[in-house]
Amino acid sequence: MPKAQVTFADVGVTVTVPAGTRLIEISEKIGAGIVYGCREGECCTCLTKVVSGEEHLAPPSVLEDQVLKDNLAPRHHRLACQAQVLGGTVVVRPA
Repeated sequence: MPKAQVTFADVGVTVTVPAGTRLIEISEKIGAGIVYGCREGECCTCLTKVVSGEEHLAPPSVLEDQVLKDNLAPRHHRLACQAQVLGGTVVVRPA
């Protein structure tokens, strides 16, 4: 199974995870500072800045894209509960 490296800039931790893992799952396991509410992609509480490696994330779903637009999320931001790492190296931090 393909692997990916994810760095949480807020806590300075880098982990290797299986492709397909959602950012919120990784954050919970390592104690990074991404907070969340619904885990369903509707509340926008887990808004996360993708510092680098955005191309290594799955594209936003229709729901995530709409929630980001409705909440006027800045460019390079994703919902941690929805964003799946596909491979490569990704660096994120809480928004």
